[in-house]
Amino acid sequence: MSLHSTRVAALLAWVNSTKVCPDPLNDLSQLQDCSVFIRIIHKIHGSKEGEPVLEQPLPERISFIHGFLQKHCRHKLAAENLVSAQKLLDGEELALAKVAVLLLYHASMNCKNPGDWNEFDYKTQVELASILKFVLDNEECLNENLEPFLQRKADSSSSSTSSSSFEEHSPLFSLPHKREVRFLELQRISSFPSTNFPSTPSSPMGDIMQTPQFQLRRLKEQLAFERENREELEVEMAQNHKLIMEKDAQIATMQQRIDRLVKLNEKQAEDQLEPKEMEELREKNESLVGRLHEAFRQCQDLKTEKAQMDRKINQLSEENGDLSFKLREIASNMVQLQRALNELSEEHNTAMAQSQEKQRQLEKELHVALQDKKCSEEKIEILQGKISLLEDQLAKLEECSIQEKGEVMGDVLKLEELKQEVSSLTAKGARLEEEKQQLDSLVTSLQSSLSESHRAQERLKRDLQARAAEGQA
Repeated sequence: MSLHSTRVAALLAWVNSTKVCPDPLNDLSQLQDCSVFIRIIHKIHGSKEGEPVLEQPLPERISFIHGFLQKHCRHKLAAENLVSAQKLLDGEELALAKVAVLLLYHASMNCKNPGDWNEFDYKTQVELASILKFVLDNEECLNENLEPFLQRKADSSSSSTSSSSFEEHSPLFSLPHKREVRFLELQRISSFPSTNFPSTPSSPMGDIMQTPQFQLRRLKEQLAFERENREELEVEMAQNHKLIMEKDAQIATMQQRIDRLVKLNEKQAEDQLEPKEMEELREKNESLVGRLHEAFRQCQDLKTEKAQMDRKINQLSEENGDLSFKLREIASNMVQLQRALNELSEEHNTAMAQSQEKQRQLEKELHVALQDKKCSEEKIEILQGKISLLEDQLAKLEECSIQEKGEVMGDVLKLEELKQEVSSLTAKGARLEEEKQQLDSLVTSLQSSLSESHRAQERLKRDLQARAAEGQA
């Protein structure tokens, strides 16, 4: 199965951004000699520990990369199972892509400023962020899932809308309608320390690096790295302590030999030995004394070095304790925050459903009122036409005789009734207009409330992201 072209392009864009090769790469096969990977490792760590390896054959380079991945990327099976040395030796593109993914993960964990990713266009950032999110979500089963992830083909819709694809998987974009909380609740539990990250414009890579999941993983990486440093120092200290013990034993042995020589000198002096023999004994004695002094000096140096290592181990222990406490505190705060978010999200969803139902009811009532008003207005127009006609007839009748007026008295009463009916209708119409205005006011108020709710959701989302990012402190 061929590799996912969009993800491969994003990985190559990241490799090119490291600027470790003179010409931009446009194909994974150009990574076959593994020298680019070694130079990327140099750039990430700011060291040249693998410089001699660049002059060695490919198997030695692959061995160096295996050792680095196993030590620094926290994936213990990386050297044996996740990345096959034979497949790297054969230049298999899937194996090369795996190494690029692990180095991208390690580089993001060591990134000091999320804004550094802004040099990539939005689509590339989306793909890089999706790769990073996949590694974070599949740490325990990366060996089984990484190959399908890199080989999965994007269909036409997903390839044309990469940002929507990332938003479905991103912890930032999947929360907005579920993570709205009251500010008082948020202030009660959000007491994270200040972050070292500067404020940067929103971007997919910047957003995912400020998620609680990434921050916790970063702290765990840092804690594990400090723990390994401490263990290495303890091993070195034990070796130095053993060396000191050996030196002390040598000093004791030499001191015993000196004591024996002194006694022998005294005995020989008593026996009045030849001057030549005395001179030889004196030279041996001086040589042993010199070696004794040198051993004392070395021992003193080792003791000084041991004291320095003790201080450094104590310092690392304190830092380790601080990191562990901070990690526990952040985890506890996040659990409380998540619980409050879930509770308040349910309240918000319930209130939203009620408000939407109320809006639909008011709109329905408004529609009925408008229909009634329209019918009333049409009826008033008809009655006003009749009134006008009757008034014209009445005006003509006034010119006739009293007898004729008596004959049309019934029409006059019909006319008066129509006038009363019209008055009753222009009043019903006024009430309907007043009700319409009240309904309009209610709908406007409800829409304003909904808009304010949406704005509050956005503010709370940004505040949550800022609180979560403070875990880096």
